[in-house]
Amino acid sequence: MQKILIANRGEIALRILRACRELGIRSVAVHSAADRELKHVRLADESVCIGPNNVRDSYLNIPAIIAAAEVTDSTAIHPGYGFLSENADFAERVEQSGFVFIGPRAESIRTMGDKVSAIRAMKEAGVPCVPGSNGPVPDDDPDETLRIASEIGYPIMIKAASGGGGRGMRVVRSEAALLNAVSLTRGEAENAFGDGTVYMEKYLEKPRHIEVQVLADHHGNAIHLGERDCSMQRRHQKVVEEAPAPGITEAQRRDIGERCAEACRQMGYRGAGTFEFLYENGEFYFIEMNTRIQVEHPVTEMVTGCDLVAEQIRIASGEPLSWRQEDIQVRGHAVECRINAEDPKTLMPCPGTIDHFHAPGGPGVRVDSHVYTGYAVPPYFDSMIGKLITHGPSRDSALARMRTALSEIVVSGIGTNISLQQEIIGDAAFRAGGTDIHYLEKKLALD
Repeated sequence: MQKILIANRGEIALRILRACRELGIRSVAVHSAADRELKHVRLADESVCIGPNNVRDSYLNIPAIIAAAEVTDSTAIHPGYGFLSENADFAERVEQSGFVFIGPRAESIRTMGDKVSAIRAMKEAGVPCVPGSNGPVPDDDPDETLRIASEIGYPIMIKAASGGGGRGMRVVRSEAALLNAVSLTRGEAENAFGDGTVYMEKYLEKPRHIEVQVLADHHGNAIHLGERDCSMQRRHQKVVEEAPAPGITEAQRRDIGERCAEACRQMGYRGAGTFEFLYENGEFYFIEMNTRIQVEHPVTEMVTGCDLVAEQIRIASGEPLSWRQEDIQVRGHAVECRINAEDPKTLMPCPGTIDHFHAPGGPGVRVDSHVYTGYAVPPYFDSMIGKLITHGPSRDSALARMRTALSEIVVSGIGTNISLQQEIIGDAAFRAGGTDIHYLEKKLALD
């Protein structure tokens, strides 16, 4: 693989560029008009402007990205996360245009992108799933809908089959409210995703969000790299992630990890992927698979020593996995705090120019960020401006290093959520480990 076009922006684009440099691969940065001054655009071997500030006309513009790959003689395209990373049509177009898509096959993305087909595939592979409707809710048989719900047991979560990011979801606690809730969710799903298909699952009251990282190649090899706890969430968005998950035993890790790896083998999956689970009372329940690199991948890299982005590139080049399952050893503990340009109370974005940026340092501290002093945070994109990751021999040491790092980081001129992250890291329940996905929302509502 001689040259990779990076079809993304921000910290993940810079992360991919660094992996390319380590592997001796040339890089092409594509960017919107608003992103001419991004760090990876300045550092890439080549850069191409693919459109105006609007995301739809730039980072979601498939013809423009393909054209940029053609004019730069790129070999492959790395989609990062977000934008087109889980767009099966994009993956297909990339391959049809003669380039390598650094990710799974389009058919895998389609299967796992539809929650109903994903659950069906997981059940066939022996991955535990949340009790549910085992398919779409019928749109013309209310009696059958009521029967299915009664069999599952209330409370019930209604979900859009094509949903994501916390959208297209509704909790129902009684039979009287069910049919109206199904109708509302179906309408919202149609408007948001162009697909009104919904399904039902048992609603777990106090689950944790545990996810398993996997890698699979073209040769039938698949491994898991342990789990991450992403339960500290607000409005269905992850705020803090850590690896390994507190309270998960080695036996549980091996069992659920091998189930995920076997599912990859059965599906013929290739590349990096993440199986996301709700975890309650010692049981894992599959909710979805992300067919891309995750925002929180650094915590897995820190505890395993595996460069996940470099491995993505090697897999896409047709190479077998560099790691065997017995090579994967979880060492120590890692924590990641997402640093966002937003008001810590209202979550409203706070774009503007960064007057001064200072990254913390010290043993076990990693900063993944594209910002710098004088950088103007644009209002057109997600508010995340970086990730602060700490690693230590124990969870307590990783948290202690995070407290220090959060006290050292400086981002002035714009609002950030650093104070919220300090509050979370200092919270007694979080320090004890095992908080559920509703904890942060409830805590902030009381403040």
